[in-house]
Amino acid sequence: MSAIAARPTLALLLIAASATAQAVDVSPATTPQQADMVDVTTLAQGIAVDLRYAGTDNFTGRVVPGYDAPRCYLLRPVAEALARVQAGLRAQGHTLQVYDCYRPVHAVKSFVAWAHDPADQQAKARYYPNVDKRRLLDGYIAETSGHSRGATIDLGVLDCRSGQCQPLDMGTGFDRFDPLAHTANPDISAQQKQNRQLLLQAMQAQGFVNYDMEWWHYTFKPEPTPETAYDFPVR
Repeated sequence: MSAIAARPTLALLLIAASATAQAVDVSPATTPQQADMVDVTTLAQGIAVDLRYAGTDNFTGRVVPGYDAPRCYLLRPVAEALARVQAGLRAQGHTLQVYDCYRPVHAVKSFVAWAHDPADQQAKARYYPNVDKRRLLDGYIAETSGHSRGATIDLGVLDCRSGQCQPLDMGTGFDRFDPLAHTANPDISAQQKQNRQLLLQAMQAQGFVNYDMEWWHYTFKPEPTPETAYDFPVR
């Protein structure tokens, strides 16, 4: 067989290997307590919760299935690490603002279904003006998500030094599917770079790793349950 003829087979093998590596078992847990998850507001004093998928202010334009309340759940070791991040930032006059935490498996499936619906373009101007919706599954919307394993969080920072907390300018809003949202994008302002670095350094110091296509996306490493996802509702 020629090298050219062999390439499609090699590509298929690589895809299959990637799919296997991402495979997880779904836990039978039906509550946060059964999954050993905690509400981060019980550990992280002053943390702000703006859970976008529990409302309509998100890229789907509707409440996402699985989100019955704006609650931020994470596995206990992850929540404890996030509380340490929050304590450090509060000492500097800042506070974390979380946009998404644990995400049920069926919520992830609803995102994938949305991405496969070319007719629904209501949020394009705000969330993906420069990216074809058909390409959102190439790095922006995952078919399996670390959020479902209770170890990934989306968040920004509020500046509270003047007494009234205001979001730091990160160069884009949350869930902006665009190269400008890449953490190290060189085309943002010096202040926006500094703001991203503030978040990055605070999170890295407590064991969180950034996903470089999204300045707001962090995963605690090593993950407590890397081969287990959860599907109980957020309520």
